[in-house]
Amino acid sequence: MSKRNSDLTRRSLLQAIVGAGAAVGLLRLAPAATYEPTPSVEDHDDPTPAETEGPFFKPSSPVRKSLREGTKGKLLVVEGQVLTTAGHPVAGALLDFWHCDSEGVYDNVGFKLRGHQYTDKDGRYHLETILPGTYPGRTRHIHVKAQAPKGQILTTQLYFPNEPGNAKDGMYQSKLEMKLSQKDETKMGKFDFVLA
Repeated sequence: MSKRNSDLTRRSLLQAIVGAGAAVGLLRLAPAATYEPTPSVEDHDDPTPAETEGPFFKPSSPVRKSLREGTKGKLLVVEGQVLTTAGHPVAGALLDFWHCDSEGVYDNVGFKLRGHQYTDKDGRYHLETILPGTYPGRTRHIHVKAQAPKGQILTTQLYFPNEPGNAKDGMYQSKLEMKLSQKDETKMGKFDFVLA
């Protein structure tokens, strides 16, 4: 390599280093741009996992969004949507809920803490109930049957995060945990059902 080419190469390298240093200096002086965080997009590709129905299901539950009548316990509101695997809302989907009372006992004579409802035009549902108790062998949970109009029935269960019994319950699945928050005296649960 000739001395002239060698000088050009050194000169080009030095100019590049000086230019980069100046650019870094300008970046330090410029106010930081603020960007909105990327909104989280939930993955609706996988259908909600099925679970056992258990021995306490009763058909023909009443149509109602509140299961609280005459029942003692901490107020729990569960909301969400029923969606397709493509993420589209399912209007008119049937959701049938049942669970035990705060003492861990199911009403097998009447329809206490049992009821079904249909999603609105945006696939949304709203359930008012109480925090279910636990009983031997089972962690805290809510049973659900979900069905799109003329679709197959999904039987599953919803679970609560950070429950001591989760690790000991052979049916517990973390994918079926609700997102829980607290609003005044009410526990707020969120769960979206994805139907195949």
